[in-house]
Amino acid sequence: MIEVKNLSKIYKIPHERKNTFFETLIGYIKHQMDWEAFYALKDITFKVNQGEIIGLIGKNGSGKTTLLKILSKITLPTKGSVIVKGDVAPFLSLGIGFHHELTAKENLFLYGAIIGISRKKIEKQLKSIFDFADVKRFQDMKLKNFSSGMQARLAFSMMIQSNPDILLVDEILAVGDKDFRPKCISVFQKYKKEGKTVIFASHDLRMIKQYCDKVILLDNGKMIAFDKAEIVVNKYENL
Repeated sequence: MIEVKNLSKIYKIPHERKNTFFETLIGYIKHQMDWEAFYALKDITFKVNQGEIIGLIGKNGSGKTTLLKILSKITLPTKGSVIVKGDVAPFLSLGIGFHHELTAKENLFLYGAIIGISRKKIEKQLKSIFDFADVKRFQDMKLKNFSSGMQARLAFSMMIQSNPDILLVDEILAVGDKDFRPKCISVFQKYKKEGKTVIFASHDLRMIKQYCDKVILLDNGKMIAFDKAEIVVNKYENL
């Protein structure tokens, strides 16, 4: 489903500060701008098969979110190639597509339009969406009064209605409570039985060990390991 070869993402960090547009322009013309190349990802290569649940671990700033953004085509790679076969649902940032002055129900229609779900389909699935997110009693409340956990549950519940081939999930599940997280895991397991693929980043190593087929370990933009979950998690804990 996913094939990544020699993937690198480089950001340019300027060392010399320019105070005006004219100074910046002159610097470009004279090639005097002092840049530092920062590798958010460096020479990453791996394959993910259909129906696999893949964990993504590493300390903050190791490149996990950057990798997920590239897989979801939100960010373009600097070098290398990425082949993704199937519809992708990225669940990377809490509240993207939500408007805090709208009610929860109104936000579902707005969010659905963004991720390509028709209003008619959402109307049929409203009850199941709110039941899964456990916020049915608050469906007519403005989103600005929701906690971050309630927003995360609502967004995740909406996202899975798109029925993607590949689900990409960032550490947003960390805001989920002890009752909601098992629901998310049950979705992952259901997807696996249906031959769908899940990649999720998490700091919860116990959950990674328990549910993932394989795990990618990133450190400072480099892939340190890609193997069975227990092997990679143990390696991470020993670093």
